[in-house]
Amino acid sequence: MFECNLCFDVNLVNRFVPFDLENWIEIEMFGELVPCGGGDAIPLLKSNLLIGRRSSCDITLRFSNVSSHHCKLELLNGFWHVTDLSSRNGIKVNDVRCESKWLLPGDVLSVAKHKYDVLYESTGELPPEDDEVDPFSISLLEKAGLERDEPRREKSDDPSTSKPDHLEAGVNDDLPMEWLSEDE
Repeated sequence: MFECNLCFDVNLVNRFVPFDLENWIEIEMFGELVPCGGGDAIPLLKSNLLIGRRSSCDITLRFSNVSSHHCKLELLNGFWHVTDLSSRNGIKVNDVRCESKWLLPGDVLSVAKHKYDVLYESTGELPPEDDEVDPFSISLLEKAGLERDEPRREKSDDPSTSKPDHLEAGVNDDLPMEWLSEDE
């Protein structure tokens, strides 16, 4: 009969996990995400983490409203930084929707509708201020990635200098057009 007494010595820097009763494995931990509604804490075991619904993500959240690659967490200069990866339901920090934000110890990170307390010990000086971007300064087409990089050229009123639209779009006009020469 096998008997196991699991004991954990947990702090926010290192976590000790029993390999067996005689040996312990030390795993470096950079903090944890604690679900606000209760549940098991998610250890932050690497300095760059991908959060999403896919099993290939570092932190897998199996919820239908979480995108396959939802956001990424990076530990930079002793502070966590979260960046939304163009997810459908976005991220929030302390109930404020954002594209990217520094996470201070004790902040609440929302991934879609799922809230987590961010617990860690910062090891650096305060992170730089976030650049606040007015959400109305960017067009919806630009946010969706549908806006052109270069503006359209203005069409000339002089017919001798303008080309038809199909030639301006990059169609090679040196190709033979056999269909025009057919006499039937």
